[in-house]
Amino acid sequence: MTKNSAILENPPDTDADNVELAVEDRNIGHTRQSVVGSVVRKGRSAGNSSVSLKTLVTGGLAVAVVVAAGGLGWQWHSKSGELDRIHRASTDQAHAEQVALDYATAAANMDFHDLAAWKGRLTKGTTPELSNRLNQAAASMEQIITPLQWVATAKPIAAKVHSESNGAYSVDCFVSVMTKNSQAPDGIQSTATYQLTIDSHNNWSITDIGGIDSALGGKAGPR
Repeated sequence: MTKNSAILENPPDTDADNVELAVEDRNIGHTRQSVVGSVVRKGRSAGNSSVSLKTLVTGGLAVAVVVAAGGLGWQWHSKSGELDRIHRASTDQAHAEQVALDYATAAANMDFHDLAAWKGRLTKGTTPELSNRLNQAAASMEQIITPLQWVATAKPIAAKVHSESNGAYSVDCFVSVMTKNSQAPDGIQSTATYQLTIDSHNNWSITDIGGIDSALGGKAGPR
């Protein structure tokens, strides 16, 4: 057999080879598509996880901000309310002291020539019950004031709340008094002390008072 005959008898199996190559290419293609699909799916999964994580972090931060803001708001409201109460208590105390000092100064001023005006000042701002007691005391004092030709001028010194209970303020007042009468025509300087109870729930009325006698040189006053 010649060389040419061998070539003719065993021609190259080109078609079979082509088929095998096509199959291999197709398998490789499928493999590549599977790999790519897997990568894409993993990418999507990673992306979704990243988005979920960001959402959770963002939501957590938002909740933390709201909680913090709510806490700060509550603290501000609490402190604001406390400051309001302190300011109101201070204002009320100052008002009670002013009411007491104004009353004490007016009550300590008297002139035997015009006792009616003095009685008006003595009962001004007091409750009906206390006013009645003061009028009775004033009637007794007249028996001393008129014969001695009593004249007293007063100037305020100070007033201080020393206790408070359910809106009732107990106030000590100090008034400088210059007293002149037939026995002391040149005048005697003294300090009159008043103890007043003022009810803030009753239009700041004076419900009790002591110390009127100190402005009269120790004579009896209302009790």
